[in-house]
Order: sequence, then C-alpha cells, then structure tokens
Amino acid sequence: MKIDSHQHFWKYDPKRQPWINEEMKLIRKNFLPDDLFPILERNTIDGCIAVQADESIRETAFLCDLALEHEFIKAVVGWVDLGADKLDQELDQFAKQTKLKGYREVLQSKNVDYMLRPEFIRGITKLGKRGYTYDLLIFANQLEATYHFIKRAPEQPFVIDHLAKPNIKLGIWREWKKELSLLAERDYIYCKLSGMITETNWNTWKKAELKVYLDSALELFGPKRLMFGSDWPVCLVAGHYEQVLEIIEAFIQPLSPSEKAQIMGGTAMEFYGIKP
Repeated sequence: MKIDSHQHFWKYDPKRQPWINEEMKLIRKNFLPDDLFPILERNTIDGCIAVQADESIRETAFLCDLALEHEFIKAVVGWVDLGADKLDQELDQFAKQTKLKGYREVLQSKNVDYMLRPEFIRGITKLGKRGYTYDLLIFANQLEATYHFIKRAPEQPFVIDHLAKPNIKLGIWREWKKELSLLAERDYIYCKLSGMITETNWNTWKKAELKVYLDSALELFGPKRLMFGSDWPVCLVAGHYEQVLEIIEAFIQPLSPSEKAQIMGGTAMEFYGIKP
C-alpha cells in the first residue's frame, strides 16, 4: 500500500492550537477525514497515519475514534505524558485501541534536556514493553540531546519526524547531517521525509533547496528506514498536497521499484505494524 505516514486532524480551537499563529491563519479551521480522503484518493494514496497535534489525552481519544470510523486511517500516533506518575493507567485506557500504534510529544517546544529526565526515560521504557513506537518531533538543535536520549532507550523503535527540522531557509545542513548520522547508525531509528517545505521561505522556496537534505536522509537511513509523509494540513501554509508528494516522487525516481515502494508505504507499514 501507499501510505501517508504523517498528517493531522483537528477541530480548530485557538486555545488548543495556539501554535497556529497569524502567519498560519490559512489553517485556522477544521481539518477532518472527509477533507483528506478525496486528496488521498485523487493521488492514489491508500491510507494515512494520524498524528497528534494537541498534547492531551482527549486528543488521543479523538484520533482513535476517527480511526474506528474511517478505514483509510491505518494507524494513530497519540499523546501521553511520559513523565506522569499515572502513566500506566493512561496507557491502560487505550490498550484495546488496535490502531493506536505509538505516541508523540511536542519535544520541539521543550528544553533540550527535557527528554533526558529520569521519569521520561522511565516512560519510554514502559512504551517499549507494550510494543509502542515513538515519534521524535525535534528541531535540529536538539539532535545531540536526542542522541544521548536514545542511548538510554536501546531497541525502542523511534522515527524522526520532518528530518529533525533542519534550517532549510538558511541552507544549513552540514552540522545537521553530522549529528543526524549518529542516530542513523542505530537500525531501530527511522526517519520521515516530511515537513520540509514549512522549513523554507514559504513564498519563494524551490525544490532544489531540498535536495541536499533528501540526499543526506537517503544516504544515512536507506529506503528501508525512510517513509513519505505530507504533514497535511500544516504543509498548506507553504504549498499544496500534490507539491509535497511530487517532491518525494521525483526524488525517488532513480530508485528501484522495491525501494520506491518502501519509502511510499512499505516502511511505514512495517514500522507501525500495519497489515495489508
């Protein structure tokens, strides 16, 4: 199957999505499955993975409910407070949600040492024991801390969202690649080819700006640990869905059919445990 490994749904509420600032007012509205399905169908995408955008248990329940209602939502990445004393109880309440495959926190908004706290490490260990994945939403300046973090959680399946958000706008990539390579050395760390155009100048970006980042990701992770993600609807502030898809399809054109299939769906299915 072709899978969009990273997108969001929300009923817009300025209190729940305060990060959608005036500059992003284009996406200050509801985005729900009925909005996405025609786009996926038009682009022959078989399914998607709904990823949390709000840090609340309510968000996890909301996404799980949507996944039950819509077959094309193949998996959910929810939210849970990994450092909470009541973590086990919160995980227990979702234990029967078979489409809930992993969790994520908005680490990019936290102090760089946030993930190194003992209680956070303890929480990650509990996720691993229950078979959950973890999405790493970080900025490039958090890569060093992330490297120390993953060393304390050996064999926990991680995927790096949006290539760790390198500073594409300024064309900074050498230090980013060097630090990303340390994570890529571990074969249980994956990476999403997503969220790139929102790290550019939204109005003037060119595909050529992205090449060094895509080339680096392919070199470091290989097709078996890379997955396409649209980051819809956030991507809409800088371009439309088809533009994001075309960037990846053009990039993988020289690869073999099996390698293309991995990036466009196979990797996501394997990582999140999605059955055909």
